[in-house]
Amino acid sequence: MKEQSLKVKTNSLPQSRISIELEIPSSSCKSIFEDTIKSISKSVKLPGFRSGKVPKQVLIQRIGLTQLYASALEKIIDKYWKEALQVKSIAPLCEPELEDGFESLLARFNPEENLKLILKTDIEPKLKLKKTKGLKVEIQKNKFDPKSIDEELEKSRNQLANIIPVVDRPAKIGDIAVISFNGIYKNSKKSIEGGSSESMDLELEKNKMIPGFVEGIIGMNINEKKKLNLTFPKDYAHEESKGKEAVFEIHLKDLKTKELPELNDEFAKRSGNNKTLKDLKKDIELQLKDNFERAQRNLKIEALIDALSKELEVEIPKSMIDLEVQNNIEQTAQRFAQQGMDVKSTFTPDLIKSLAESTRPQAEKNVLTALTFKALAEQENIDVEETEIDKKLKEFEQEIEKSPNKIDIGKLREAIRNDLMKDKLTEWLENNSEIIEKKVTKTNSKKVNKTNSKKATKETKDKSIDKKNTKSKGN
Repeated sequence: MKEQSLKVKTNSLPQSRISIELEIPSSSCKSIFEDTIKSISKSVKLPGFRSGKVPKQVLIQRIGLTQLYASALEKIIDKYWKEALQVKSIAPLCEPELEDGFESLLARFNPEENLKLILKTDIEPKLKLKKTKGLKVEIQKNKFDPKSIDEELEKSRNQLANIIPVVDRPAKIGDIAVISFNGIYKNSKKSIEGGSSESMDLELEKNKMIPGFVEGIIGMNINEKKKLNLTFPKDYAHEESKGKEAVFEIHLKDLKTKELPELNDEFAKRSGNNKTLKDLKKDIELQLKDNFERAQRNLKIEALIDALSKELEVEIPKSMIDLEVQNNIEQTAQRFAQQGMDVKSTFTPDLIKSLAESTRPQAEKNVLTALTFKALAEQENIDVEETEIDKKLKEFEQEIEKSPNKIDIGKLREAIRNDLMKDKLTEWLENNSEIIEKKVTKTNSKKVNKTNSKKATKETKDKSIDKKNTKSKGN
């Protein structure tokens, strides 16, 4: 079919969507319908007829005209959707949505008549920054807290602690309780999904599990059983459990405690390549200060990006946010899989729905940031040269050679390009904006330093949290 025989009209819609109206001539509809019948005739087997020789009327009678129309209509939509994109030079971000739905279109489809239909899809949004230079932002000016060094030492002590059995006393805060438990909803008596375990090691610390769970175990003796009447938080991750009352039957099977090592030179040798405790403290101080400075710079960058984002005029298409949400869920699943967890059983439809809801605000922010950076690069003509990528790629030569798996150089170059572009845009933003640092109170300063010190072991903590969450949804 010639291009001009297909009529295409487009209309812009809110949120970077576009409506594409197609009018397909009857000759094309009839041709595709006849081809569909021939194709099905070749594959269908009917008694008394050779393959590919089933008469048209017999085929219509056996399969049904509606089913044949549906097969032809799918081919027509697919063919002329692609052709319309070429005619109008449209690059869609997602699969098209048929206005009024397929069933409605099928009901009025007649291959003897011209076919009119409307398809909608998302397209790349138009970007415009009202202002790029001279942004002013205020951030809190914090000071490094030396106490964070002692806090980090305590974490190391806990990691190197000896686990010893407890036999002569009840459970208390700080112990490790080996428990079995089973949870049901109080009103419906229905079992709580993920709310049971035959054996689970639980560190008795505040804010672990749901409110009252750990507190209920405190004071229990080994082999003691107990019922706890608890209530799930209203903002609990598991949708079905939010705000509901529950009953947990708990059996304390065993009890252990941590025996912390003394802070001495021997401890320094065990926890790293340090000869003395003094050396260890110095290493921790350098690491924490480096984390602190990095966190401070990140605060500046985040404030600048937020300020620049407010200058962006854009209608973000829903599909871009949906894709970011999907990527976040897939990355979470990959982390779980790398830790040896059963992703199929863990990622229930309820959990996926909950993750999609909880990660959407961050996904929206991520997309907005990416579009803001893209707009800045376009308006200020900031780009990365191929020579810059080549230079950076050389730093990875040895890793590429030693890697047991074949590395996709094209993807690696693209990743390097993205990192270099982000660095360039961030640096440009810092050089062309004004940052005002405000002093903070001691209370706020302590909070910031605590956050910064936690970043030193964030990866380890994330892993432990992931493990804890998959053992039971009672937490």
